[in-house]
Amino acid sequence: MAEGLSAMARTGRHAAHVTAATAAGFYPALHLLDRPVAGIYALFTPIAFGVLSPLPGAGRERAATVLRAVPAAAVLVVLGTVLAVGTWPAVAGMLAVGFALAFGSACGPRIAGAAPGLQLFYILACFPPYEPGTLPQRLVGLAVGGAFLALAEAVLFPDAPEPPYRTRIAGALDLAARAASGVVRGEGPDPGTAARLGAAGRELRLSRLPAGARPTGAGRTDRALAQAGAATRRLLDQLALLAGHAPAPGDTASAELLRGISASCAETAAALRRGRRRRAGRVLAGPQLLEELVADFLKARAGAPAPRAVLVRRSTVLTAAVSAVTVRTASSLALGGRERLYGLPREQFWYAAEGPARLTAVRIRGNLTRRSVVFQNALRTALGLALARLVAGSLDLSHGFWVLLAVLTLGRTTAGATWSAVRAAAAGTLAGAFAAGLLIVGAGGSSAVYAALLVPMMLVAFTLGPLGGPAWGQGLFTLVVATAFAQIAPVTWRLAEARLVDVLTGSAIGLLCGLLAWPAGARAEIRYAMSGLLRAAAPLVRATATAVTEGAGAGRDGAGENGTVRSGTGENGTGKSTAPDGSPEEPGSPSPSPSPGVRLTLHRLRIAEAAYAQYRTEPAPDAAEAARDWLAVLDHGSRTLVGAYWLPRTDGMPGLPPEARRWAREAAEEVAAATVRAAGFPPDGVRVRPAPLPPEVAERVPAPLLAPLTDVEVWLRALARDLEAGSPPDPGDQPARYTTASHSSASADLA
Repeated sequence: MAEGLSAMARTGRHAAHVTAATAAGFYPALHLLDRPVAGIYALFTPIAFGVLSPLPGAGRERAATVLRAVPAAAVLVVLGTVLAVGTWPAVAGMLAVGFALAFGSACGPRIAGAAPGLQLFYILACFPPYEPGTLPQRLVGLAVGGAFLALAEAVLFPDAPEPPYRTRIAGALDLAARAASGVVRGEGPDPGTAARLGAAGRELRLSRLPAGARPTGAGRTDRALAQAGAATRRLLDQLALLAGHAPAPGDTASAELLRGISASCAETAAALRRGRRRRAGRVLAGPQLLEELVADFLKARAGAPAPRAVLVRRSTVLTAAVSAVTVRTASSLALGGRERLYGLPREQFWYAAEGPARLTAVRIRGNLTRRSVVFQNALRTALGLALARLVAGSLDLSHGFWVLLAVLTLGRTTAGATWSAVRAAAAGTLAGAFAAGLLIVGAGGSSAVYAALLVPMMLVAFTLGPLGGPAWGQGLFTLVVATAFAQIAPVTWRLAEARLVDVLTGSAIGLLCGLLAWPAGARAEIRYAMSGLLRAAAPLVRATATAVTEGAGAGRDGAGENGTVRSGTGENGTGKSTAPDGSPEEPGSPSPSPSPGVRLTLHRLRIAEAAYAQYRTEPAPDAAEAARDWLAVLDHGSRTLVGAYWLPRTDGMPGLPPEARRWAREAAEEVAAATVRAAGFPPDGVRVRPAPLPPEVAERVPAPLLAPLTDVEVWLRALARDLEAGSPPDPGDQPARYTTASHSSASADLA
């Protein structure tokens, strides 16, 4: 109840902003200056940016987005005005503009939010009559409408700003610092602490944020924030595992490292709350102190032999330290720091030294594939708009831009959802057209009546329309355009008829495109995306295990030709990065290129994440499809990458017995083969239990090598759990067969 009232109040404030901006520009242009063209653009600019476009952020942030979008809208108005010379030039322009703007959603939430509104400016301008002489009026109306909307958003009942994502990360890191300290104090297994850590991790999922507040942009800051959030969730899950372990009072090396993790988390949280600094250089002191503790920890655990339970616990502590280093580095990058990634796997932070243009190009190129749901949605939208422009121009429909507006507002990612929206919109438009016809017949040519009704009608329409769905939205918007156009020129009841015909035509075109172009949406695509991710990850599992035992260069078939996946924890013991030949890297040395295996897996992971994000917004799948845990598949891909970044050792394991090498190779092959089987989605799923390191083999492994070998074993078992969790439930399984820590990947934010 409270949430519903809050949503209504928020929508009402937003409707007041749009109504005030529309009235402030439309009435003077039409009734005082007698500039109807300028009035039309002053009318539709606030509607485009305030109703069609779900702009992210609070009032001032939306105002800034509107002001930044006005120049782009002006370019589209000029382009549409020029191409309105004929139907085919306008159709070609609509195809290009429609695809470019819809595809631009891949580059971040602000572009995605503004894209529908920007489409409207080309749509308005590309329709007859061809009157390039009215271009100054069009641009003036656009500028006035945009300025008034920005002013209304900034000063008229402004929304309270949402806490930024970095403050959520900071809160979670404070909890992580306390949890690490509690583990050091030996408080013993604590289900309550594990539950709090799990809840904090879920709050960092991007689905818990408004769409515009999610760090999903192509730029350096958003990439770093997303990485920091993902690593924080992994850290929380790893600390939850440690909280469930029995205390180990004699494990002083782990205790010292956990203290370093706690201090690093606290300092990073404080920096995130302070926010971005404008000066160049580091925002945080960097992970060097923690890395020195990691190096000391590695030396300590390479000493005297330890029981298997202690080795497993130390492996978990080490993975928590790796996550803490990742959080600290990514947070510093997000806050404007200029990190020198000494001792860190540069492939994990490949974006750190790249410029905005390069990062945008990488995002665009990565989605230029027919398997990308972003590409599919953009192509469907562009084809629908272009076909609608062709039909409206060929049939010379009155107010034909309403046809395109219907395609733009009623299109969905699945044919079923489009049909539901079209049915509701048709019913609403019919009711609205009937009411508009009665209004026009009753008011006749009295423009004063329409002028008096427009403001309250807009306020009602822009409040109830977003809350009531397509039926209310289309019906009330029909009344708004009828009262507005009745002031511009004399109208009859046939205006309502034209509105109904245009909306039904646009609905039919949108439904046709939805049926012909990927009608199942992400429900069909997600299987291809997840299968591709698993097939790309399988060779990387083999290559990583080989790189651990044989050295980074030995994994070149799956991980690159120069040992590019190198560990920050398996280096030369100094905490400093080493070049492929083992020599320390000097400042300014070039960053190695990511290996083909890493690049392919990362690309497939991003495609799969986008498919999963859309999948969650679509109608619920059938029971068989819902039984699969796609998030666990994403976890598997992310966990594979994390292992490839951190596990391999530059020098390999000289002195490792052949039996141990064979065990590592066979265990990795077993998991890789299971990953390939899982890519086929067998009905009974995939359940694999990689063979543990035999005790008689472990006895012959030198103590300094047994710990990193345990790291591999723990990693492979975690991958096996991911595969099992991604399978349909086994009737014999227990309900809680998958622990909180299992969902700790970089993809969990999409849940």
